[in-house]
Amino acid sequence: MDSLKATMMQALSGMQLQTKRIDVSSQNISNADTPGYRRKILTVEEQSSGAAFMATRVQLDQSEGERQYDPENPLADGEGYITASNVSLVTEMADMREANRSYEANLNSFRQARSMYQSLLDVLKR
Repeated sequence: MDSLKATMMQALSGMQLQTKRIDVSSQNISNADTPGYRRKILTVEEQSSGAAFMATRVQLDQSEGERQYDPENPLADGEGYITASNVSLVTEMADMREANRSYEANLNSFRQARSMYQSLLDVLKR
């Protein structure tokens, strides 16, 4: 019975992680047109037990955004250039799709463990 609980907890931890990934990608997509915005990246570390994952922190992508000539923009430098965000919508959508599929896989694992747990309880009731 403990292994079923551990399976459910691991699936829950995976769903929480994928929710955080989707949240970070959503923030990146929302700010894709903001000049100077740097893409956020969620760094993940496996816990020592190996049973669950823990999001450690959100880091900023250090790659530079494209420089665009726009001298009328209030954010333009002395030469008239602004630095665009370094967010790629294609990359963010791919990350969100992967996180969504991983979430669904964890949800299916959780449902299967719950079903097995319920079956075990039904057998014990007899």
